[in-house]
Amino acid sequence: MLPWLLLVLGLGLLFVGAQILIRGGAGLALRMGISSLVVGLTVIAYGTSSPELVVSIQAGLSGNGAISAGNIIGSNICNILLILGAAALVHPIATHTQIIRREIPLMIGASIITAALMSDGTVGRIDGLALLAGIIVYTWLTLRDANREGTPSLEADFKEEAPTKPIGMPAAIGLVIGGLIILAVGSHIFVGAAVNLAESWGISQAVIGLTIVAIGTSLPELATSMVAAFNRNTDVAIGNVVGSNLFNLLGILGIAAVVQPIDVRDISLIDLGIMVAAAVFLLPMIQIRKVIGRREGLLMLAAYVAYTWWLVQSSTKA
Repeated sequence: MLPWLLLVLGLGLLFVGAQILIRGGAGLALRMGISSLVVGLTVIAYGTSSPELVVSIQAGLSGNGAISAGNIIGSNICNILLILGAAALVHPIATHTQIIRREIPLMIGASIITAALMSDGTVGRIDGLALLAGIIVYTWLTLRDANREGTPSLEADFKEEAPTKPIGMPAAIGLVIGGLIILAVGSHIFVGAAVNLAESWGISQAVIGLTIVAIGTSLPELATSMVAAFNRNTDVAIGNVVGSNLFNLLGILGIAAVVQPIDVRDISLIDLGIMVAAAVFLLPMIQIRKVIGRREGLLMLAAYVAYTWWLVQSSTKA
């Protein structure tokens, strides 16, 4: 019972730390004269992935590379099949934002590159630096296009997410530091509890990372996408998922690998194939049908349940 309580405690600290960090970072950026659109596309979009970042780094540093890699791969699978599937059941997801249509092919490309890098069993520091270069270029292109296009709908979408009144500079800095500290403590507790669960259940750390850890660290994306779906703000729902997946693969995996090379031998080709297939699945839905309907949402949820069941069953038999 104690590992579960620690898991919930660690998850709660991760969620609270992320919210504090996002508020402090957004306030700091607005104080520096950065527009709410840019804040939404950077601080808030990447801030929701901060739990994945700190958990992956903590797991790698503590010698639990399987949890680190499983968290990243599992979060991407969870974001598409579980979160977008659930959001589509609430309201069919249509997209009109050109940036998002461009980002889906980029997400597919990043998924394929990541699978190739993991094929030799290790993601090293050189691999990490290459991935980091990718997220830097992607962020620059996104900000350049957003400022150039000045799309009113995109501006409205992210203004809802960003605070309109900047807080004081000392308060913003304090929130950023406090959020980082809470995230660090939460990740230490969360990873320790996940390792204990894996040992007590007799299943691999990779399976824990691909399931419990991945779902837990994806809760900010789940909350954002579900609220957006209820409000019929579907561009934000899918943009949140696609942007988060890109940051997971390029930013989080890149940073984690630079800090500590990651052993990914426990991540199977099936896990990587599911991640790539889930990303590819979105392309015809957006470019041909222009919508992810309730039927597709149900199919995505069923696929996620089947994949999770297979993971647990295969790990138990092993």
